[in-house]
Formats: sequence, C-alpha cells, structure tokens
Amino acid sequence: MVGKFESEKDTIQVVTESAATHIGNIATIITGAVRDIARETGDWLTDFIEMREASRRAQADHREEPPLD
Repeated sequence: MVGKFESEKDTIQVVTESAATHIGNIATIITGAVRDIARETGDWLTDFIEMREASRRAQADHREEPPLD
C-alpha cells in the first residue's frame, strides 16, 4: 500500500507535468500567433509601400506627358 506522503508526491508530480505540458502548448500557440501577425503586418506594409510608389510613378508619368493639341 502506498503511503500518504508518496501519494501526495505522485499527485503533485502529475499536476506539475500536466501544467508544464499545457503551458508549453499555450506558449507554442502564442508564438505562432505572434509570428503570423508579424508576417501579415509586414505584408500589409509592403503592399502599402508598393501602392504609394506606383502612385508616385503614375503621377510622374502624367506630368511628363506632352499636352494633347
């Protein structure tokens, strides 16, 4: 028969292992979310920069066109 001390030690061990596993899984989820947010934000800013540059090129092209007579 297992004594009270050993039973409590086993319970604490199982709870600690379970907590470590769940905390690790949560950390992995959060890490993935942060990575995905950073990627989407970077892609969005890249799109914004490309649109701004295209707008500037279009405006420059428009100014360089000779007037139609």
